Amino acid sequence: MVTSFIFATNNQHKVDEIKSIVGEKFNIISLKEAGIDIDIPEPYFTLHENASEKSRVIHQLTHQNCFSEDTGLEVEALQGEPGVKSARYAGNEKDFNANIVKLLKNLAQHKNRNAQFRTVISLILHNKEYLFEGICKGTIIHELKGNAGFGYDPVFVPEGSHKTFAEMSMDEKNLFSHRKKAIQQLTAFLSQFGKNLS
Repeated sequence: MVTSFIFATNNQHKVDEIKSIVGEKFNIISLKEAGIDIDIPEPYFTLHENASEKSRVIHQLTHQNCFSEDTGLEVEALQGEPGVKSARYAGNEKDFNANIVKLLKNLAQHKNRNAQFRTVISLILHNKEYLFEGICKGTIIHELKGNAGFGYDPVFVPEGSHKTFAEMSMDEKNLFSHRKKAIQQLTAFLSQFGKNLS
């Protein structure tokens, strides 16, 4: 029997991406599919704390195994910004076009375009929390390229590629993805406990 986990997010792009990584190993249930209609606050200053908050909220609501993730784009020349505020960099509307405009404006005078995406996953399994992290290093380019992906994907080129994430298919992106690296740690961990999952 395939084990099910509630994924504590309202972002369908993230659900699709994680399902493409996990395949048929586990059944990933989005909040919408679970009938949960809430926007979980992200009040903290670190990705770890925000990821933990989201998984705790859903676990308290459902008492089921669940996980959440928080991802930030960390830019060297901006001392790690936008970081934990990546989705709300230009305001609470979560408008990624506006976020990218602000990012490129803030980077305009900087020659250092180094950046990294970092994903932290919080898993609550049998009432205990486990944390996993994935990082993808790359650079921020000067203009948007590509129509795929979401968020900052059109301006981020991962190390080892000449394409932005937004120019890649899902399979191509998964070769570099910070989210895939974190999910691989998660699935490797879960496989060790496979016989005990219910």
